[in-house]
Amino acid sequence: MNAELLLMFTLGSDRAYLHAHPERLLTMGEVARYEAAVAERSRGVPAQYITGHQEFWGMDLIVSPAVLIPRPETEHVIEAVLEIANATYSSAPLRIVDVGTGSGSIALALAKELPKAEIRAIDNSASALEIARANAVRHQLEARIRFREGDLLAGFDNNSLDLVVSNPPYVGESEEDQVQLEVRKFEPRTAVFAGRTGIEVIDRLIPQAYVALKHGGWLVMEISGSIADQVEQRLQGWNEVRIKPDLQSIPRVAIARR
Repeated sequence: MNAELLLMFTLGSDRAYLHAHPERLLTMGEVARYEAAVAERSRGVPAQYITGHQEFWGMDLIVSPAVLIPRPETEHVIEAVLEIANATYSSAPLRIVDVGTGSGSIALALAKELPKAEIRAIDNSASALEIARANAVRHQLEARIRFREGDLLAGFDNNSLDLVVSNPPYVGESEEDQVQLEVRKFEPRTAVFAGRTGIEVIDRLIPQAYVALKHGGWLVMEISGSIADQVEQRLQGWNEVRIKPDLQSIPRVAIARR
């Protein structure tokens, strides 16, 4: 699969072209580019960083080592937000903040699906925000999302938001040896590891979200199974708290209403 993906990248083609032209011979320049890509992959560089692209929610996103590679599991966050939006807010405009936007994947998916929503995307990395803005332009959503460099929800007014959405870092440094080598070696460390236990960023985000959300507003976060019980404990005092599993029955999305 990686070999085919890298060949598509080398030729600037899709899979259908490869299968339709099995007789196609590579030029010397193409051979050199392909071998260079294979060499990068063989030393562990994720294929997405080599090609500069990753699909998420039906969109082709630009990625670089400045951002976490969007993963299919995060689409469960989008599904949860859309379920809430459709059930709770109907056609009402929403104020949504994507905390730690990275490549912009969550903000872009929500802008695509909720055309009346006012969406802001926050990240503490200027490099990540450059990628996110480029993706917004790429998908003609730049007018729908306001990007800002900042630390979590600092600067937002109290009782001003309908939804806070986030895929925060939630892996503990104590779990580092359980993380894939290519993730811990090549993906941005601050987007993967939250601190020693993995709950540190969420510990800050939950109380900030409680203050920034309107009464009845929602917090939706991606989590891991290893911290699900701790997240539930931190959400005591919230309403309608639930943890949704992913397709492998692993606790994946924490949902709570202020």
